[in-house]
Formats: sequence, structure tokens, C-alpha cells
Amino acid sequence: MDITSNYFKVFGLPVEYDIDLEQLSERYRDLQRQFHPDRHVAKTARERRLSEQYTTFINQAYVALKSPLLRAQYLLGIMGVEQDDEVLRVLEPDFLMEQMSLRETLAEVRDAEDPAASLQEVSDQVTGHCASLQRQFSEQFRHADVHNATDTVAKMQFFYKLLKEVEQLEQELDDY
Repeated sequence: MDITSNYFKVFGLPVEYDIDLEQLSERYRDLQRQFHPDRHVAKTARERRLSEQYTTFINQAYVALKSPLLRAQYLLGIMGVEQDDEVLRVLEPDFLMEQMSLRETLAEVRDAEDPAASLQEVSDQVTGHCASLQRQFSEQFRHADVHNATDTVAKMQFFYKLLKEVEQLEQELDDY
């Protein structure tokens, strides 16, 4: 195995945003069985070190491809966009206002008459936006629309961060 391969090649997947996650997981398990360091204990020091390097690379690749956001960021890299470039993107004021509004709504969930229902509403909105952005990115990647794909990933970053906050609040409410 060439550990300088791209993540898609390692898993035998086409280089595209929409991938078969079941195939990814299946191939991951196969590669883990093949390269896991425990299977190479009796080998030479070099073979054990290579096994560890391969396993690390396989794990990194799996995490990146399994996550819709990380997969999109990785694909931007393939398109020649450096990670730092996308941070500098200036997003539309309407998008930023929507983010502020959703965050305010999320902050008010605890004080709502029915916090669980309010949280579900916010969760549904955020999840819907994430799904929409994923579809947009897939289309933009297919058409090599680097500029718009970069904007979409920047927006995805906002929504995935917000989704984590929703999940954290959900956990807090469940713990009460």
C-alpha cells in the first residue's frame, strides 16, 4: 500500500462527494484486519513500523471520508484549495444573520415552555441546512465549481458547529 495515496484510492472509492458509506465501512474493516499492528507482532521492526503507519493513515482516511464536512474539505484540497483559503471567505450578510438568529433561538431553548420541542425544531432546521449544503457541494464538486464549492464548505462549517452545539444541549437536557 502506498500511504501517499489519496483517501479514496485507499478505499477503492470513486473521487466524488456522494460515496457509499457502507462500502467505506466494509473496506475499512478489511484494511484494519490486514494492517492492524497486532497482526504484525512477529514481523521485523520495519514491518511493524509500516503497519503502524498504514493503520494511522487508514484511520485518518476513514474519519475524513465518513464525515460529510471533512470529506468536502478533503475534496477541496484535491481541487487545489488550501484549508486556510476557505477560512478567509466572506459570507453573505443574510447567511450570517441567519446564523445569529439560529444561535439566539438555541440559547433560548432552556427557557422555552417545552425545551425538548424547541430544541427539536432547531435541530430539524440545522439538519435540513446541512443536508441542503451537502447536496449543493456535491453538485458543485461534480462541475468543478471551486469558488462556490469553497463558499458552501465555509457555510457547512458554521452549520456543523451549530449542530454540535445542538447535540450538546440535547445531552444536557437529557441529563436533567
